[in-house]
This record gives sequence, C-alpha cells and structure tokens, in this order.
Amino acid sequence: MRTSRTFTTPRTGPGAVPRTAPRTPFRVRLSAVLAAVATVGALVTAGASTAQAADTPLRDLAAAKGKVIGTAVTGSKLTGTYGDLAGAQFSALTPGNAMKWGSVEPTQGTFNWTEADQIVAFAEAHGQQVRGHTLVWHSQNPSWLTNGTWTPAQLSTLLNDHIATEAGRYKGRIAAWDVVNEPFNEDGTYRSTLWYNGLGSGYIAQALTAARAADPAAELYINDYNVEGVNAKSTALYNLVKSLKDSGVPIDGVGLQAHLILGQVPSTLQQNIQRFADLGVDVAITELDVRMALPSDSTKLAQQKADFKAVTAACVAVTRCAGVTVWGFTDSDSWVDSTFPGYGAATPYDANYAPKPAYYGIAEALGGTQSTEGCAATYAITNQWNSGFTGQVTIACSGAALSSWHANWTFGSGQVITNAWNATCTQSGAAVSCANASYNGTVPDGGSVSFGFNASWSGSNTAPTVTLS
Repeated sequence: MRTSRTFTTPRTGPGAVPRTAPRTPFRVRLSAVLAAVATVGALVTAGASTAQAADTPLRDLAAAKGKVIGTAVTGSKLTGTYGDLAGAQFSALTPGNAMKWGSVEPTQGTFNWTEADQIVAFAEAHGQQVRGHTLVWHSQNPSWLTNGTWTPAQLSTLLNDHIATEAGRYKGRIAAWDVVNEPFNEDGTYRSTLWYNGLGSGYIAQALTAARAADPAAELYINDYNVEGVNAKSTALYNLVKSLKDSGVPIDGVGLQAHLILGQVPSTLQQNIQRFADLGVDVAITELDVRMALPSDSTKLAQQKADFKAVTAACVAVTRCAGVTVWGFTDSDSWVDSTFPGYGAATPYDANYAPKPAYYGIAEALGGTQSTEGCAATYAITNQWNSGFTGQVTIACSGAALSSWHANWTFGSGQVITNAWNATCTQSGAAVSCANASYNGTVPDGGSVSFGFNASWSGSNTAPTVTLS
C-alpha cells in the first residue's frame, strides 16, 4: 500500500537530552529526543519504498519548527503499515484508550497495563515522546468506581492513589499528562461529575498536585473540547488556569482538543492560543480531526486540507504552542464514524493508509514544499485546424502523489491559449502556467488527471515540454 510522502526539508535539532534530565518544556524535549534517535528514524525508513525513504516525515518538518507532531494510536495495531507510519511520521504518541481508568483498573485493585506498556515501549523504540491520556475524567471509568458510594475522604484517597499508581508507573517516561480532562460545560460552568460532585472544583488542583508528586518531570495539562476559539467555555478554562497559576498549583499546559467540523476552524484560534501562552503555560492541539458529511469528495477534501493547514499554522505561529496531535492518523482508526452517524473521513490518511490532501496541509504549515518526483505531465494535441487547436495535458503519478499541481511550459511557435477547462491557465508572452481547479488537485499514486485548452497558432505547432510544480 502506498505510504509515500512528498515534502522535503532538512533534518535539524539540538543535542540530545537524557530522559532523566530535569523537567523541561514538551516542545524543547521533542527535538532533543529526535536528534538522539536519528539512527532509529533511518532504520524505520530503511524498509520503506524508495519514494517513501526519499521524503521527509512530518516529525522532521515539525522538529525544524520546534514543534511536536503526534497521533493517537491503538496498541494492537502497531504492526505492519500502521506501525510503520506511526513510527516514521510522528514524534509523539497518545494512547487513545489504553491509559484511561477503565482500561488500566477494570476491577478495583486489579491492573492491566498491557496495551499502555506496549505503546510506551513502541514510542521509546522509535524515538518518540508519549502524551499520557488521561488521569481524571468523567467518562470511561470502571463500573466499580462510578457505581460506588464514596465519602469525600474515600474519593480523595481513590483519586490520589490512582494518580500515584499510574503516573508513578511511567515516571520519567511520559512527556506530558492530560491530568484533568473535560472539566467544563459549554456555558463555562463546571461539569457535574463524580469528582466535582464529591470534591468540588478543588479536585482539579488536587489532581495536578498529585501528578507532580508522582512524576516531577512530566508536563501537566488540563484538556477540553470546544475551547479552540474564544468563547464562554475557553474563557472559563482561561480563568481556571490563571487562578491555578496565581495559587502556585502546578499547571504547565492547556490542551485544545480540536474535534472540528469541516470548514469551521474558529477564526480566533491563534488569538486563543496566544492568550493562554501569555499566562505562562504551553498550549497543545491534542486531538485534531476534521469530520465531514459522507461521502467525501474532492471539494470536501480540499476544504479539509485547508482546515488542517490552518490549525497547524496557528500553532506554528505561537512560540509556546508545543505542537499538534491528530486523533488517529487513518480513517480506519477514527472514532468519528461510530460517534457521529453520517460523518467521517476525519483524519490525514484514508482507510488504505494513503495520505489525503489533509496530510499535505499539515506538511505545508510545517514548512514542507511539495515534490513532484514520481509524477509527470504529458502534452498532446487532440484536434487542429487552420488557425487553432485543442490541447490536453495529463498528469499521472506512480510511487508518489500530489495534493495540488501547476503545469508549466513555454510555447515555441507563437501559440496563444484562448480558453481552458479543468484548470486555471495564465500566459505571459510564451510562458504558460496552469493550476488545478478546486476539485482536481489530488493526483493519487497510480492515478491521473487531465485538463484541456483551446489555442491559436500559425506556422508550426510544435508540442512543448511540460514541467510540474
């Protein structure tokens, strides 16, 4: 299956920092880890196709910007193409479900660390960081916990013991923890949960304090959804973080989940990231996906590319934005289809592990430039008469793919284009440049697109050589 990547930029990164070093920001430790495991990255790509090995992974593009690019993963799938892509493309992994309370302690006092251990070991073997997700949440808790009758003292002990056990197990191996997940309602009030109802809003400070004691090296985050733009919910989160900082409670970052709908990236996203950064905390896009009404088509995929690019670019623009994590990198491993009936295709790769335009949107926002290696354009005259002719250009790819294209050539005999279809063509003197339409920019591996034009001519009508950019 195709796993080629068509963006290039030099590898960069500062010197290595041991995992036992004092706590430093998530975004700083990323590039250090990447530099320390350059040989690991080489080994990962050694078994890939020639085109794949020649391209630069998203993780290296992100490192050049001082950012993390991560993905949520399912531990049992970390083999074959899924494992190859997860290891080669991303600099951080988030266990999608393996570290949630219901997964690790399904029965009180009985623990199952199998999948969580697997993901952490995979990340370490591939020079990746791990984002722990999540220690305290209202959902996916074991029934013994949610159905129990607890006094505040008992609940407080359960909270402290769980954090000490889980964060302590992975001490020094987790770059950042989503310590508290989704504490707010949409209007900015506190969500009614086991923790809030039993302990009041103070459970948040308690959890953060316990996490710091369990793993002093990990960055500690509060994570929530629908807080990407400036609104009542994000303002409540802002006020909470400010209050925690003012009170000396350990809080290092804010996670903006970014489960978005096609075409609805908040216009205030970068402004919102910056205002949290101005509080002196890091910000991370932690669970990015962009769902669309099914079936997908070229217009929707083009908009999705623009959305992924806009979110990534907003993070790149703010120094204290640590990076972006996509919530699953392939449509076959996405939660969206089962959660939002009629919606899907929300990730950067399709179900067959082929990169979608969204992948290239991320790469472009990280400074990547598209390579046309493996793709070629063929020029043909399909009809000719005394004063004019019809031409056609076909762009085909093999072992590579394009998310957009420009076809360029220079006429040698005074030809002048009069109109074009399936492309936007401009001509200056003899030089012609034709760009894809909104609906046909994607050329998949093994696929092709064509566009045509009418033009005038006199004398001879020699076919030019077409180049791609």
